[in-house]
Amino acid sequence: MQEEISIPNHIGFIMDGNGRWAKKRGLIRTKGHQEGLETAKKIIKYSSDIGIKYVSLYAFSTENWKRTQEEVSFLMLLIKKHLKKEYNFYRENQIRVVHSGNLDGLPSDVKDEILSVVSDTSMYQGLTVNLLINYGGRDEIVRAVNKIIKNDKFDFITESDIKDHLDNPQIPDVDLMIRSSGEERLSNFLLWQCAYSEFYYSNVLWPDFSTDDLDMAIEAYKNRNRRFGGLHDK
Repeated sequence: MQEEISIPNHIGFIMDGNGRWAKKRGLIRTKGHQEGLETAKKIIKYSSDIGIKYVSLYAFSTENWKRTQEEVSFLMLLIKKHLKKEYNFYRENQIRVVHSGNLDGLPSDVKDEILSVVSDTSMYQGLTVNLLINYGGRDEIVRAVNKIIKNDKFDFITESDIKDHLDNPQIPDVDLMIRSSGEERLSNFLLWQCAYSEFYYSNVLWPDFSTDDLDMAIEAYKNRNRRFGGLHDK
């Protein structure tokens, strides 16, 4: 008999569809990104309320630099302002914020704001929000290997060595990966941590993604049979 699965410990979100949401309404793309941030805040709060321990949000990928300069500049400003504005929200809900990605590739003011919110929330014991900003799964693995090489440990590298040098090795692997907007790709998202994740694709554009949509994803997850390479239940 299949063992009942509880709620996921770690949910990863590929928050896709902001631009299409704005286009459908005759709005500029940046309006979609603003609405997407409000959705992210709502989902973070609800995840905290129902007992999720870790949430990873794909906020800006290493590939997103290919977008127009205007859109990239807006996203950097939006991220910076959002982090500063929402500190009381993190404090009231005891939310710890961590960052995954290459900080050195970010504008100095954005980097400083990320480091500030990570430091200021480090003592909180509630939900951990992992913000993926200037993040790529392949880039993270390459950076991890280079950290190992820099430490003069390059004669033999194990899986544990790589895991221990990832951006946030203390965070467990992703149990449930949710992508909005109907696209069915991983898009370089937490490649190492999603090795045995359950994937859930929603047709809802991210700004419209609701707590009911999250409930449906979690319910689907509970009905999966997670075998991690083992055999089917008999």
